[in-house]
Parts: sequence; structure tokens; C-alpha cells
Amino acid sequence: MHDLVIRGAKVVTGTDVAVMDIGITDGRIATLGTGLDGADIVAADGLIAMPGGVDSHVHISQPSGPGIEMADDFASASAAAACGGNTTILPFCLPEDGVGLRDAVAHYLAKADGRCHVDFGVHLIVHRTDPTTLGQDLPALLEAGFTSFKVFMTYQGLALSDRQILEVMSVASQHKAMVMVHAENEDAIEFLRDEAERHGRTSPLHHATTRPVPVEREAVHRAITLAEIAGVPLTIVHVSNGAALDEIRRARERGARVFAETCPQYLTLTADDLDRSGFEGAKYVCSPPPRDAAEQAACWAGIERGDFDLYSSDHCPFRFVDRAGKDAPGARASFRNIPNGIPGIETRLPILFSEGVVKGRISLQRFAQLTATNHARLYGLAATKGSIRVGADADIVLWDPTLRRPIRQADLHHGADYTPWEGFDVTGWPVATFLRGCAIMRDGELTGRKPGGRHLSRALPDTLL
Repeated sequence: MHDLVIRGAKVVTGTDVAVMDIGITDGRIATLGTGLDGADIVAADGLIAMPGGVDSHVHISQPSGPGIEMADDFASASAAAACGGNTTILPFCLPEDGVGLRDAVAHYLAKADGRCHVDFGVHLIVHRTDPTTLGQDLPALLEAGFTSFKVFMTYQGLALSDRQILEVMSVASQHKAMVMVHAENEDAIEFLRDEAERHGRTSPLHHATTRPVPVEREAVHRAITLAEIAGVPLTIVHVSNGAALDEIRRARERGARVFAETCPQYLTLTADDLDRSGFEGAKYVCSPPPRDAAEQAACWAGIERGDFDLYSSDHCPFRFVDRAGKDAPGARASFRNIPNGIPGIETRLPILFSEGVVKGRISLQRFAQLTATNHARLYGLAATKGSIRVGADADIVLWDPTLRRPIRQADLHHGADYTPWEGFDVTGWPVATFLRGCAIMRDGELTGRKPGGRHLSRALPDTLL
């Protein structure tokens, strides 16, 4: 007798897709089979059972500059995550000025305490290379289960030099950690920004024109080269175009351990969205920016070929009608002052299911890999997360593959006041989310359970995808 049986769903496992029952006991998957019995039965005929989504690239309650506030805290972001079919999220901890990395992590975990509806891990952001950070804080945190961190090649105050990146990668190599890189050439961007402003090109569109494909392609090549020198695995986050993906493909042919992530904005939005009338284009300002239809096609080809390992949201929400958000002081005068990022944690999975699975671009199993399994493996969670198998946490999402409706801000649960995908038609929606066997979402709304998300200490990355 199981605690719960999900009966009759089409179950997507790592090896098969078949109609079966899922028996759950003590929050874990105990049995996969038919005719299972349980104290509670969920009838799932006609539904698809997927592993709970793992969104490994989200920004929550992150410092964003003087007077600027991120739209989501852990409560709202995790509610949106659960309603979008996710059971695990990995946000980033960014130390504020004067705060050490270990203290920053402690403060960040306190923000989540008792407020998170899904399980979560924490990536580190390393933007200082002083002896305390590299010699004490970073090694201690890596040993304590924070086994991945991000470095930036752009943004003033965050960007590291090549020498600094190598110093950070050296620590990662010693501790077998995963390095994530935001790859854009800051010097080139600043040059192009200055040129644009001199010629009066200050609208939101010019956020995109001053961050063209070569800015990303060059930085991807350089990041991979540095990782090869340091001997570390590398994840290039939010890849937006075919040229950058070509650099990754060539590096793999040389034997480099490099992994690629893309996001829904690079599959469905274009730079034209930043050229909307008035200030509307600010809603689509993110980095790298959306490209054009040709680069969309290149990213879809990368998904279909298997070049991409991860599909994340890069959820980075700001309110649009808010002086502490997109409409910050100076934002209407120049794209340079528009807070950088868009919301997407709740819409990530429905967009890929509709555009990928329903339209025949990818299989159900490939969907599971891109949205859950590979995230768990690369970020040290594969023992319990990312797949439907006996012994794993019962993190399961039931999908109705026939449910069709447009994305609407009014239906979403994030803290932002808009979605970039307003009116975007989607076929296939998650209708129930189970975290460790407990239903936390049904029919698009939270079930009302007290937030029970746990912080996850993570193992070393599994880079043998």
C-alpha cells in the first residue's frame, strides 16, 4: 500500500515512455508499474507525467542597483515556478558591496526560509578575486555543497578580466566545481553604447543593436579557451545565436567539456519586440538580447540536434510601471538605464512543450532532458531530482497535452506586472505539480499548502551527459 498512486498517466522516464502507475511512499517514488494501490489515488488517464522541472537559471531577490528592486521574492517566484510545472529552482547569490561571500550566502538563505514553495539550490556569483574570497570563502562554500558558480564578462562592477576568470577557474578546478559564464564582451558593448548615444540612438531597440552577435560569439570563444587552460567544465548560459553555438560545437570536437543553455526568449522573441512604440520595448530588454528569425531558427536547430543541454528561463523580473523597475530614472532617456531582465519562470515549460513537443520538434524524453534531467546532473542533484525513477523524489508534473489557451498576465503568479508573451498561444499545460509526493498546484493554482521547499546541498557535477 503506497501513500499515493498516480494512476494511468503516460509516464516519461529516462528509458521509456509508457502508460503506467507511479507508486509514492514517504515522498519518494517506490514503484513503477500497473495495478498499484495506495491510500490516495490520482486518476491521470490522458495526462502525461513528467519529472518536475528544474529551472537552473533564475534571479530572485537579487541586488539590482540603487533604487531598483527585483519584482520577485522567494514566495512569489516559487509560487510561479510551481504553477509552471517546476519543483526545483536554482537562483544566484550576489554579494553586496562590503559583504563576504559566505555571509552573503547566509543572508540569502534566510530570505528563502519558510517561504519557498519548491525545493531550491543556490549558485554563487563570484565578482571579486581578493584573497579572502578565493582562498577561504569560495573553497569553503564549494565543500559545503554549493558546487557551481557564475562569472560575468559584462556589466560594470561584475565583469572580471581574463586573468581574474582564470584565478577563479583555478579554484573550481581544485574542487571539481562547475563554472557558469555570462559571455559578452564588455569593452565592445561600451564602445557601441557610446557610439549609439553620440548619434542619438537611445530607444530600447538600441539595447539590442549595441549587443550584436559578434559581442557574444567572441566572448564565448574566449571563455571556452580560458576553461581549457584551467581544465574546468564550463556552462555557457543563455546562448542566443548560431555563431556562439558553432564555437561550442567546435570546442566539443576538440574534447572540451562545455555545455550550452538557451532560453525561451531566443526561441520566440526577436529584436523587433524592443522596437515597439513608446516605451513598450523596455519590457523585452534582457542580455543577450533577442535576435532575429534566422538566429531563432539556429537555436531551434541546436535544440533538435542535441547541441543544447539546458533550457532555462533566466527569470529576472522587474515591474514595468514602476520607478524602481523598468521605468527607472533615466530609462526613457537612454536604453542604458533600463533594468536588464524579463520574467519567465512560469512560462518556460509551457512554451517549450507547445513549440517543441506539440509541433514535433522534440520528443517527450528530449523535453524532460532539457528541462529537468540534465539540470539535475550538471548541478549535482541527480541523486534525487530530475527524473522519474524508483528511489528519486516524487517530483512529478501532470500535463494535459490538449489544453490550449494564450499566456495571460492575469493568470500568472510572478511579481512582475507584465509578461513578454502576453497573448502567445500555447497548447499543453501543466495541471498538477507534486513536490515529494505532495500536491502543491492543481489546475493552475497553488493548493494552499504551507510552503515546504527545502534548500538542497549539491554533489559534484556529472558532466557525462
